[in-house]
Amino acid sequence: MEKISLVVPCYNEEEVIKIFYDEIQKIKKDFEEVSFEIIFVNDGSKDKTLELMRELSENDDVRYISFSRNFGKEAAMYAGLEASTGDYVAIMDADLQDPPALLKEMYEVLKSNEYDSVATRRVTRKGEPIIRSFFARLYYKIINKISKTEIVDGARDFRLMTRQMVNAVLEVKEYNRFSKGIFSWVGFRTKWLEYENIERVAGETKWSFWKLFLYSLESIVAFSTVPLSIASVMGILFCFVAFIIIIFIIVRTLMFGDPTSGWPSMVCIMFFIGGVQLLCLGVIGQYLSKTYLEVKKRPIYIIQETEKDKIN
Repeated sequence: MEKISLVVPCYNEEEVIKIFYDEIQKIKKDFEEVSFEIIFVNDGSKDKTLELMRELSENDDVRYISFSRNFGKEAAMYAGLEASTGDYVAIMDADLQDPPALLKEMYEVLKSNEYDSVATRRVTRKGEPIIRSFFARLYYKIINKISKTEIVDGARDFRLMTRQMVNAVLEVKEYNRFSKGIFSWVGFRTKWLEYENIERVAGETKWSFWKLFLYSLESIVAFSTVPLSIASVMGILFCFVAFIIIIFIIVRTLMFGDPTSGWPSMVCIMFFIGGVQLLCLGVIGQYLSKTYLEVKKRPIYIIQETEKDKIN
């Protein structure tokens, strides 16, 4: 009998976790000769998420992992993939924005052996603030221009993968993770399923605009060195411009003397060049900070508890 593992990262999801479990039970009848395991990963939740996981783990098809603190969704997904034992592994959100009903179609596609992964992407952003949608689309355009790794617009973390592809993803053990890029980078044949955006069944999103902005920076630094090249080109360009300006000032002084006027423009130029220098230093600092975190070789996550050693 084949097995499908469902990896479900959770952070303060007490309102939806049981609803999610009930929905999975409903779709099980559509699968013949297939067993399921649901791996909930508690990413340092501060509500009753862990308590509910303990209750659900009384069922044979539920396992859970609880972190010692909040390590982030990327760490939670990696931990779930490591713990999975299924022939096929899916990553899903507990809020039902990833429709469980799609799992049957995804499974059938992989059974045909034409693909190694079935991924999902949203074709609409219904329910999202207009500004957030604008910046999201802008981000995908930028990242695909400056990175050799394709990041599909509207791509979700929701996907079903073969064991071979999961093992390949687990080989990428970098601390600063961006899974959408990693899934693309490891290769394999991927089929994309499109669906309209679905709002959360309950609760509130944990992704603020600021968190999404930092996450986008993480992906750019992880999968592109173009910002470093831009910083270098800007440095060369401004050195050339400065050289031209110096010659111009010398010639003007020799021909017309040294008038006292012009200090506002000089101050503006100084501020502009100083800003560019700080921008370039900031870009370099981002890459340096990621390198610093990688060389420390810290674990991606730390487990405090699993279903095997529940704390009573």
